[in-house]
Amino acid sequence: MHYCDHNATSPLRPECRDAVLHALTIGGNPASVHAAGRAAHALVENAREAVASLVGARPDEVIFTSGATESNSLALAGAIEGAMVEGEKPVRITRLFVSAIEHSSVLKAAQRLGEKVPGLRLEILPVTADGVLDTEALRVALREGKGRALVAVMAANNETGVVQPLPEISRLVREAGALLLVDAVTAAGKTELDFSLCDYMTLSGHKLGGPQGAGALIVRSGAPFAPQLVGGGQQKGLRAGTENLSGIAGFGAAARAVQGDGEERVRVAQLRDDFEKKLKAAIPGVTVFGDKVPRLCSTSNVAVPGLTGENIVIALDLDGVLVSSGSSCSSGKITPSHVLSAMGVDENLAGASLRVSFGWNSTAADADAVVASLLRLNSRLKERAA
Repeated sequence: MHYCDHNATSPLRPECRDAVLHALTIGGNPASVHAAGRAAHALVENAREAVASLVGARPDEVIFTSGATESNSLALAGAIEGAMVEGEKPVRITRLFVSAIEHSSVLKAAQRLGEKVPGLRLEILPVTADGVLDTEALRVALREGKGRALVAVMAANNETGVVQPLPEISRLVREAGALLLVDAVTAAGKTELDFSLCDYMTLSGHKLGGPQGAGALIVRSGAPFAPQLVGGGQQKGLRAGTENLSGIAGFGAAARAVQGDGEERVRVAQLRDDFEKKLKAAIPGVTVFGDKVPRLCSTSNVAVPGLTGENIVIALDLDGVLVSSGSSCSSGKITPSHVLSAMGVDENLAGASLRVSFGWNSTAADADAVVASLLRLNSRLKERAA
C-alpha cells in the first residue's frame, strides 16, 4: 500500500502509539485525587503544555476536545454566546465573516448560528483564483458594517494547501476591533503558527500523526467565551466531560514530535515538488491548483484531463495507492469541491481534482506510485477511446 492521504489522517507515529498505550495502563480518572488520578492528570497537563508550545500559546488557554469539528463549533458558539454576557456592558457579536474556502465544520456551524442567533448577520468572504482570501473584501466588510465582528479564516486550506496571509488578516481584524478564529488543523506541524495573531485557534491530533478523537480549541485569555458542554467542571468548567486520556496523551506526543521539525518539512516539500514535476512530464495538461502562491509542504491538488476525481480514487485504490478526491469529509460525494468552486475553477475541471498529501512517513516510492498508477489509468482510457 502507498498511503498518500495525510490531510485526511496521518498514520499514527510510533511515539504517539507508545504514549497512548502508556496512558491506557494508568487506569485513573484525571479528576480523581488518588495516585492513579494524579498520574492521569499529569499526563493531561503535560500534553496541554506540548500543544500550547506548538503554537506559542499558554497551557491554560488550551481546551481539549474530541477533534476539529467540535473545536470549530465550540469556538464559534462559545465566542458569540460569551460576548453576550461579557463584562458589565457586553458588546454583542452581530457580524460573522467566514471565508468561502473554510472547512464544512466551520461553514455549517456558521450557517446554523446565522439562522438561530437573533441579530447575527453571516457573510461569506470571497477568495482569489489562487485560493487566497480577498483581504480587500475583508477590509471593506469590516469597515462598512456596524457592530462587533467575528472573522473565521483557516491558516491553510485542507484541499489545496494554500496558506492564508494571517499577519495581514490579523492586522485588519485588530484595527476593526473584531475577533479572529483560525482553523489551524491542516497547517499545524507543516508551517510555523503564531497564536498571538488570533483569539481562537483549533487543532486536531490525528492530522499530526496522533490518534483520532482528540483535538483542541485554544482561547486567548480575556477573549469572550461561554462553555457549551457543562456538567462536571473539568478543564476549569470550559468543556465538561471526563478527558480522553489516551487520545490526549497521543496528541501531546504528536505535538512534541512536529515542533521545530524543519528538516522534515523540507523533505516533504521536495517530495511534493518532485511528484508534480514527474506527473506533468508523464501526462501533459495536468493542472496543479494553488501552485502560484505559498502552499503547505504536504499538499498537492491536481486535475488530470479526461479523468473524474471519484473514479481516479477508486482506480488508484485498486492499484494499492490511497489518495482523496477533494477534502476527506466530502469523499464519496459527486458534488464539486466548494473550495475549487470558490476559486472560480470550471466545474468539469474541479470534478477531475485529486488531492495527494504526504507526511512524516511518506517516501519517494509513494509519490512515484501515484504517478505510475495515474499514467496506467490514463493510458487505459485512451486505449478505450481509440
